[in-house]
Amino acid sequence: MEKKQALFNYLLRLADNSAILGHKLSEWCGHGPELEEDIAIINTALDLLGHSRSLYTYAGEVEGKGKTEDDLAFLRIEREYKNALITELPNGHYGDTIARQYLFDQFNYLLFIELEKSSDETVAAIAAKAIKEIRYHLRRSIEWTLRLGDGTEESHAKIQEAFDDVWAYTGDLFVQDDSDLVIIAEGIGPDLKAIQPIWREKVKATLAEATLLIPEDGWMHSGSKQGRHTEHMGHILSELQYMQRTYPGCEW
Repeated sequence: MEKKQALFNYLLRLADNSAILGHKLSEWCGHGPELEEDIAIINTALDLLGHSRSLYTYAGEVEGKGKTEDDLAFLRIEREYKNALITELPNGHYGDTIARQYLFDQFNYLLFIELEKSSDETVAAIAAKAIKEIRYHLRRSIEWTLRLGDGTEESHAKIQEAFDDVWAYTGDLFVQDDSDLVIIAEGIGPDLKAIQPIWREKVKATLAEATLLIPEDGWMHSGSKQGRHTEHMGHILSELQYMQRTYPGCEW
């Protein structure tokens, strides 16, 4: 695979992760468990939107076909999105959202720390800007994991169940394909297999502090990098793409 195609694929995956998870978090607007948290979670959604915009813009430049960030964000079909499956899972109750968020935040933080060292100057610059916000996302999701895990009997049971339920989607974060191998060889991005044991130790330590058990490994969902998604993705895109598909070319 050529470097140009591999880089385009890689940028889309990073952008799709941020765009889809940001969209899911935005659904909490006006529904947070408390006012301060309602604001905090929407700020996180806005941060992720900002990351996706930078990545989509650069992806369009790399592809060289004149596509804008809006084209890439709103005008692709489901199979063309390559976001990690965990990012498209339903919000559920707040413990479900926090479990999903912490596991992704821990992964995203370790990934973007490495992307700051990228041989691609634009990728490195995007990562250097984004990591400041990602660090906050991680700190916030850790605090909520501790708060719920070491809280009441009910909150402990619910957050433990949430981690147990979402765990089978974490393996998908570390699957690598031909594009990843090119990216690694070119020094653009890290080997996800090297990040995985670090991620696991960080997660294990956080859950232990929260008096929670790390879920047992078993069969893992996968397929995001081939464009295979959960049943939830179609519903997400029906909302995310509505305005652009109803009023083509509209601009804010």
